[in-house]
Amino acid sequence: MKLGVIDMISLAATLVFAIPVANYGVTRLLAGDTILGVGMVIVAVAMVVIPQYILDPRTVAKRLLYGLLPQRLRGEKKPTTKQEKSTNRKE
Repeated sequence: MKLGVIDMISLAATLVFAIPVANYGVTRLLAGDTILGVGMVIVAVAMVVIPQYILDPRTVAKRLLYGLLPQRLRGEKKPTTKQEKSTNRKE
């Protein structure tokens, strides 16, 4: 995964908040509070993973703009004759 400058800054900002949450989770795990500790570690991992892999801003923007474009500007060819329509259905 290639990260640009904005992505690196975003990841750094996310880590600023995720690392203390993970640290608290590990501390709670070592203190014997298993449920809270595991929960906090999961929250910290989710804080980093969700924005990077699921909610990638470029992908969201690309899909939004792609959906707003007329079909002729999307690069898709629309079949015009009956023969072309039947050929496309067989493929």
